[in-house]
Amino acid sequence: MTEPLTLTTERVDDIPLLLAQLERMGLQPLLDEHFPTHGNWVGLSLGWVSVLWLTHILSEGDHRLNHVAPWVQQRLHTLRTCTGQPVHPLDVSDDRLATVLEALSDDTPWSTFEGALNQHTLRVYDLEPACVRLDSTTATATGPSRKMGCSSLAIAKTIARPAAGQGHDLGSGSLGHAGGDGCRAGTAGR
Repeated sequence: MTEPLTLTTERVDDIPLLLAQLERMGLQPLLDEHFPTHGNWVGLSLGWVSVLWLTHILSEGDHRLNHVAPWVQQRLHTLRTCTGQPVHPLDVSDDRLATVLEALSDDTPWSTFEGALNQHTLRVYDLEPACVRLDSTTATATGPSRKMGCSSLAIAKTIARPAAGQGHDLGSGSLGHAGGDGCRAGTAGR
């Protein structure tokens, strides 16, 4: 006699993609290395709890602590399969997430963690381009300019336009060859 087949249905959505990207970034081992927990911590590590929490935030667009455990409960099979960890809803209870948030708010380990994460995620190339293309446009913004905001940090030419608020020349650049005729200095529209 054969056993009856049991099917489990869960919404997968973007969860495997998000978990794979966070794994590629090396987030979980870096968090565990820079934010060690005390000996009474049980269940998933701080790094895994953070990865699950970030996955929830990015997938659902919801940062509320009390919504994570029910979300995990509805996706246990997917999360356990994708992470290879024994995930339980209590691992991401709002109390546990508050503890993680408190640990991550410590500036000293955060600074060293941030540096280590940047080494995994940022790449710097030594390029020697034949030319650089720059394109600028004027954008308008209404409302007051915030101190240390984008418009105060940007290298921009402010244009006085009382009816439209402040305007700034914003630029983008690219290196090298973008068309058939190469770079030409002083050619308008290219």
